[in-house]
Amino acid sequence: MSHSPRTLSRRFVLRGLGTSLALPLLDVMSPTRLLAAAADGGPPPLRMGFFYVPNGMHMPAWTPQKEGREFELTPTLQKLAENRDSISVLSGLTLDGARAHGDGGGDHARSVAAFLTGAHPRKTNGADIQNGVSVDQVTAQYVGDRTRFTSLELGLEASSQAGNCDSGYSCAYASNMSWRGPTNPMAKETDPRALFDRLFAGQTIKETRRAKSEREKYRKSILDFVSEDAKRLHAHLPIVDRRKLDEYLYSIRDVEKRLDGAEKLGLTEEGVPDYPRPSGVPQELSRHSDLMMDMVALAYQTDSTRILSFMFTNAGSNRAYKEIGVNEGHHELSHHGKSEHKQAEIAKINSFHAERFNYLLSRLKLIREGDGSLLDHCMIVYGSGISDGDRHNHDDLPVLLAGNGGGRIRAGQHVRYENGTPLCNLYLWMMKQMGANAESFGDSNGVLQGLG
Repeated sequence: MSHSPRTLSRRFVLRGLGTSLALPLLDVMSPTRLLAAAADGGPPPLRMGFFYVPNGMHMPAWTPQKEGREFELTPTLQKLAENRDSISVLSGLTLDGARAHGDGGGDHARSVAAFLTGAHPRKTNGADIQNGVSVDQVTAQYVGDRTRFTSLELGLEASSQAGNCDSGYSCAYASNMSWRGPTNPMAKETDPRALFDRLFAGQTIKETRRAKSEREKYRKSILDFVSEDAKRLHAHLPIVDRRKLDEYLYSIRDVEKRLDGAEKLGLTEEGVPDYPRPSGVPQELSRHSDLMMDMVALAYQTDSTRILSFMFTNAGSNRAYKEIGVNEGHHELSHHGKSEHKQAEIAKINSFHAERFNYLLSRLKLIREGDGSLLDHCMIVYGSGISDGDRHNHDDLPVLLAGNGGGRIRAGQHVRYENGTPLCNLYLWMMKQMGANAESFGDSNGVLQGLG
């Protein structure tokens, strides 16, 4: 083996036929006690993420009444109870770009298009789409070259690049929230198997295809291809790092088994009405979501990317959530007209999404990194560009920030800002923490205060 623990690089990978397995952050990669400023050492990297839920929120079940650290966990936030100390609920933030500004209907499409850009998208269902550049892509211009993937765009429903999806707004707006340029939406990956293969692909396409074919033919794990390299590394590591490596390899194998199990049991589908999806996607949304969240954790853990976005469903999604007993479409329910029944059903959907997000936070919290957890080194926005789905308002949005931001965030609190405070103020603050030295972003009028 060419690397000893004293010189093990943060970029060291286990290699095999068509497989390149990046490693989690091991203690031998971070000799901070010797050289904290070293390019290969120093503190763990900071990660940024954005998670979007559609159709607004049942706000009475979301917004805490008390501010500060004594805030109560409302029914929706109760799903995040085990990670209470790692979340900050931020009230009063506003997305002005999602408002009509004379363009009439289309709040759902605008809410997604503006959510990460702060821009007001041009109303069109043709090829002349026009939006802003999203915060994830601007930040990626500064730090994206440090990782294998500059950013990842993920979700549970596929992106569309054309068509009329919302009152004259293109489906490109309704199904993409990451924008590389004003006319360049970034399509989402929704297939967990395809994402798994991307994360652990080899150095060449030919080798990767050959390895994939061999895995499928002989039902091999990707770990079989790197086993010799892993054994050599394991023998040279201290006990703590051996445990980290074992846990990491176990988590990869566990994801593989669950992917294989869903496919063998026929728990996949070609599509859900109105939402074409690739084969290999689990039928149950919870199973699909949890597999994708595991992949998010692996991507962050291996430093394959530090920036990602995730859409639970597309704007205006009318999916029913039968697995939790909600048989009516989400979008139809969001136009509740103050119906108690419809609002109760929306609250169930909101809780379901929060529970899926909590699954990710708990996974990140279990992964040890540096002097804390992987979650400690994240700052992840969760929320929607619409507040109440019936009113279609874009102020006082349901937004929370998860993670401790490498010690930059005083988590475990509810902060209420003056209503109308630009959501982009939060993004500008996050960009600066990531090293993106921008003076403004979107409609920001300053850096958001009160987080640290």
